[in-house]
Amino acid sequence: MSEAAAGAGDGGPSVRPPARPSTRPPAGARAQAAAPGSDPLARTVFALLVLACLAAFLITQRLKHTPTAIHDYKLATAFSPYPGSASPLEAISFKLANAEDVTVKIIDSAGNTVATLVTDYPAPRYKTLSLRWNGRRGSAHRYGHQSTPSGRSVLVPDTEGRLAPPGEYRVEVDLRHRDQQVLLSRSFALVKP
Repeated sequence: MSEAAAGAGDGGPSVRPPARPSTRPPAGARAQAAAPGSDPLARTVFALLVLACLAAFLITQRLKHTPTAIHDYKLATAFSPYPGSASPLEAISFKLANAEDVTVKIIDSAGNTVATLVTDYPAPRYKTLSLRWNGRRGSAHRYGHQSTPSGRSVLVPDTEGRLAPPGEYRVEVDLRHRDQQVLLSRSFALVKP
């Protein structure tokens, strides 16, 4: 039986809707657009991201294994340079990873140099350099020596300026051969009794 006869059998002719033009790209074109890595720009961006991640990882690993220039840094948390005080001198000590000529400065909370304890002082590698600050402003031109109970020698710079005001201070170590200034992280307080 023909389509015409089948359509006539149920009461009318069979009519097909006209075919619509397709807006979808052919199947091969869709596969090419969806395939990952087929776009040269996408491949380039992906490669750059992988290289950036690898470089960041390598730099981080190098920083982890690079010894710091200054280590074993110690200081008293507070001192009082006034007459009759139990702790009239600030105790500062540290070790260097390499032998260096160091300049040690006391820096106030505004970033100003208050005192220079030593200038271009030859500090050996891995040996503790111990200093004391008397709380006075200026640059030391003379040095005294003290010994700790354990027998270690302590350098006592003689600064003769006015007393620095009470407040928070930090230590800066300038390494001449490395041409580097290191502001040590912890601070200490100069307090009135």
